[in-house]
Amino acid sequence: MRNMNQKLLKLEKLLRFHTICRQLHSLSQRRLLAWWKHGSAPASPVWADWLCARPWPTDVLTGSALHQHRLLVTKKEKRPPRSQLSPIKTKKEVEVWVGMTVEELARAMAKDTDCVYEALLNTAIDIDSLEANSHLDEVWIKEVIKKAGMKLKWSKLKLERIRENKDAVRRPGADPALLKPRSPVVTIMGHVDHGKTTLLDKLRETQVAAMEVGGITQHIGAFLVSLPSGEKITFLDTPGHAAFSAMRARGAQVTDIVVLVVAADDGVMKQTVESIQHAKDAGVPIILAINKCDKTDADPEKVKKELLAYDVVCEEYGGDVQAVHVSALTGKNLMALAEATIALAEMLELKADPTGPVEGTVIESFTDKGRGPVTTAIIQRGTLKKGSILVAGKSWAKVRLMFDENGKTVNEAYPSMPVGIIGWRDLPSAGDEILEVQSEPRAREVVDWRKSEQKEEKGKDDLKIMEEKRKEHQEAHRKAREKYGSLHWKQRSYIKYLERKEQRPLKPKEKVERDSNVLPIIIKGDVDGSVEAILNLLDTYDASHECELELVHFGLGDISENDVTFAETFDGVIYGFNVDAGSAIQQSAAQKGVKIKLHKIIYHLIEDLQEELSNRLPYKVEEYPIGEASILATFTITEGKKKVPVAGCRVQKGQLERQKKFKLIRNGQVIWKGSLTSLKHHKDDVLVIKTGVDCGLSLDEENVEFKVGDQVICYEENKVPTKTSWDPGF
Repeated sequence: MRNMNQKLLKLEKLLRFHTICRQLHSLSQRRLLAWWKHGSAPASPVWADWLCARPWPTDVLTGSALHQHRLLVTKKEKRPPRSQLSPIKTKKEVEVWVGMTVEELARAMAKDTDCVYEALLNTAIDIDSLEANSHLDEVWIKEVIKKAGMKLKWSKLKLERIRENKDAVRRPGADPALLKPRSPVVTIMGHVDHGKTTLLDKLRETQVAAMEVGGITQHIGAFLVSLPSGEKITFLDTPGHAAFSAMRARGAQVTDIVVLVVAADDGVMKQTVESIQHAKDAGVPIILAINKCDKTDADPEKVKKELLAYDVVCEEYGGDVQAVHVSALTGKNLMALAEATIALAEMLELKADPTGPVEGTVIESFTDKGRGPVTTAIIQRGTLKKGSILVAGKSWAKVRLMFDENGKTVNEAYPSMPVGIIGWRDLPSAGDEILEVQSEPRAREVVDWRKSEQKEEKGKDDLKIMEEKRKEHQEAHRKAREKYGSLHWKQRSYIKYLERKEQRPLKPKEKVERDSNVLPIIIKGDVDGSVEAILNLLDTYDASHECELELVHFGLGDISENDVTFAETFDGVIYGFNVDAGSAIQQSAAQKGVKIKLHKIIYHLIEDLQEELSNRLPYKVEEYPIGEASILATFTITEGKKKVPVAGCRVQKGQLERQKKFKLIRNGQVIWKGSLTSLKHHKDDVLVIKTGVDCGLSLDEENVEFKVGDQVICYEENKVPTKTSWDPGF
C-alpha cells in the first residue's frame, strides 16, 4: 500500500510539471502570434498552422491517466490472481416438508426458533399467534429459507400434503331423553334342516319355506312380524347352511336376540356349535327353541344336556337361557316362543333415537333388472325418509323408493325396521354401514375420500410388494454373480445356454397337459352375500397340488357376453347361482366352447365344481383280479437251443386268460409282473383255463424262477377317474 502511494505521488508531480511546461509554451505561442499579426513574424504557412493549433486538454488527460493508473495498481495490489483450486462457496441445503412446525424448521436449519420468527417479521403472518408447534404453510417455509440465505429441498418421505379427513362417521351417543323403545331384532340360527325357515314361516303366516329352493334358505332375509298382542319383532332369517357362516356372523352383529333352533330328534350339530359361537362373539343373549317335539323319537332333555358342553345352560339346570319346546310344523308353542322373546327384549330395555341423521346396516344387496341396485337394510338410528342422501361403503344413494318385506311401498323407516332401498348409484356390500349425509356433494365427497384412501392403501401395499420383489431380484442377481464369477467365459456361456434350453416355449402337447391341471372359473350370483359365501368356500380349496383353481372373475347379476368372453380367453367355466343366462348368451357360449353351469342350491354348485376339478385330474389305474392259480410243480423244457422254465398250475379261483396280465406272488410279495408266452392244457395251446383245471404256463421273462407254492394271479387294469381331495366341509 505504501509503495502504491509513493508511485501515485511521483506520477502526479510529473504530470503537474508537464502541465506547467505546456502552459508556458502556450503563453510563448500567443506572443509569437501577436508579433505575426503586427507584421514582425516570419511568413511561413507551416509555422502558421502550428501556431493556430488548439492547446492540448492537459487537465482531462491528467485526470484520465490518474484514474486508469489507480485502477491498474488497485487490481494488481488488492486482487491477486484467483487459484483454480480455491473452494467454491455453496448455499446450505435444508430438507423441508409441507406442514412442518416452527420448531422442526429451526432444527432443520440448525438455528433457534427466534431466527424463524425474525424471518417472518413484516409478513402477512401473525407472529404473535405462532408457537413452536405451529404448522407453517409452504409459502412461509420458502420465505424463511430465502431470508436465511439457504437452499430448500423437499423431503420425498414427507412431501405428501396433510389431507383433511372427509369421511362420514356415526354420531356421538344420543341424549337419554331422546331415546324411545324399539322392537327387538331377532336372528334365527341353527343347523341346516332343523326347521328355522318353517318356524319363521309360521310366525309371519306366509309361505316362504315353500318358495325356497330345496327347502334351504339361500340368503339373508329381514322381516317385521306383528304379534296379536301388538308387539313387533324384526327377524333376520340367516342361512343355516355351513357355506354361509360369514353371513350368519354378520346377522349376529346387528341383532339383539338369537333364537337357536335345535331339532329334538337330531341334537347338537356342527352348524349349531358355530351359531352358538357367533352369538357369544357378538355378546347376544340366546333363546333355545327345541323344534320337532311332535316326533316320536324327540328327546328335548338330551338336547339341553348336550348344550351344557357349550356353556348354554337352560333355566332348568340353573342357567339363564329360556328353552321352549316347539313344533314349527304344527305351530305348537310358537306364541310362547314369541312371548319369551318379548320378555327378554323388555329386560334388555332396547331403545333408540328416532331423530337426526339415519344410521343403519346393509343386510343384503342385489341388482334388480327394472330397479337397479337394491339393498335390504336395518335402520338403527334416525328415521329414513324418501329423498334422504345415504352413504354405504364406497357407494351413495338418494332414496327414490322404500318397500317392506311384502314389497309394499313405505314412506318412513324407523329404528329396528327392515326396509328395501332403491336409488343407489353403485351396489354396496352386505354388512356395510349406512350413514345419512346433508347433500349429494357431501355424499360424493365421502365416497371419493374412501376410494382415495383405499387406493392409497393399495398403493402402499403395492410399494411393499415392489420392494420385496426388488430385494429378491437383487439377491438373485448377487447369487448369479457369485455363481458365474469364478467361471471362464466359455463355461458361463455354456451354463446360460442350458438354462435357456430349459426355459424353451412349451410344445402344443406339453401346453395341453399343463393347462389340464388348471381350472379357471367365473362366479356370478344374485346377491352380494351369496357371492361372498361361494368365495369363502373357494378359500378352503387345498388341493392345488392336484389341480390349480383359478378365480378369473366374480360379480352380481345375470351372465353376460363379457363373462363368456372372459371364459373363452382363459378356457374357463362359468358358474351361476340364482341367475339366468339368455338364449343368445347360451348360443354364443356353445359356439365358443364355453361351459355355463347354473344352480339354485349352493351345495349342488360346489358338487358340480368338485366334479369338474376331478375331470381335470389324470386317471388312476386299478387292478381287478380275474383268476388265481397255485404252482404245484416246476420243470424245464427245451425250445431250440433255449431252456424255458415252466410252471405246472391248478386254477383255484376264476379263470386264467392268456391275453390278460399276470403277476407272480411269493410269500405275499409280488416278484414279477408281465404277460405269458404260453398257456397249455396238456399239450394243447389254449386261451382260457377255468377253475379246477390243470395247466402249464411260461412267462415273458426267462430269468424268473418258479417255486412250488407260488401263486399266479391273472388280472386286468382299468382306468378309474380320480376324485379331488378337496372337502369344503359339508
